[in-house]
Amino acid sequence: MRPESTPLRTYGRVKSRSLKPRQARLFATRLPDLALPAAPFEPRALAPTAAGVWLEAGFGAGEHLAAQAERHPDVLLLGAEPFVNGLAACLAHIDDRALANVRLHHGDVRAVMGWLPDASIDRLFVLFPDPWPKARHAKRRLIEPGFIAEAARVMRRGARLRFATDWADYADWTLQRLQRAAEFRWLAERADDWRHPPADHVTTRYETKRLGDCAPIWLEFERL
Repeated sequence: MRPESTPLRTYGRVKSRSLKPRQARLFATRLPDLALPAAPFEPRALAPTAAGVWLEAGFGAGEHLAAQAERHPDVLLLGAEPFVNGLAACLAHIDDRALANVRLHHGDVRAVMGWLPDASIDRLFVLFPDPWPKARHAKRRLIEPGFIAEAARVMRRGARLRFATDWADYADWTLQRLQRAAEFRWLAERADDWRHPPADHVTTRYETKRLGDCAPIWLEFERL
């Protein structure tokens, strides 16, 4: 039986094929330097001159995370990803771009959120999380009351939360739960706001595969 103190796993596989030689080398040599401390920490201590701190939950292969870090060198990008191959791919993107404003966690984003102080995050990205489309698995979805409460705690007022999915039911699920949370306001004013990606979005290979049951849906919320 799962201990009550252990949260349900909100993601699927953690490894697939063997890492390529370069990925394995980066995993061994670069990850230790970029890894977040596995304990409470102050993001500003990692980058005292950063203009902001952004967090991406489950960054996949790291295409979006690395591109945003390159576009915004004055921002500290934090990312969490349990999938070994995705983490290794992200390290390659970081290495190719010589990025110095990224820090990573190999594991559950909820652990990182638990280490963060109150009102320390300026943006939170939850892009195409595992959808758990079967009804009996829906309880494993990342977007649940505990996650929303923790997001509200670590996000400063005025911070933005961006959620994207290509599963219609998960979009409805997320919208219902975040609209019930008094700390968040949905920013959509017209249908195009959720039908089309925001202007600063970085399209990833996963997104273009269209593995869900609908076109991508974009939900943007403000922390009140």
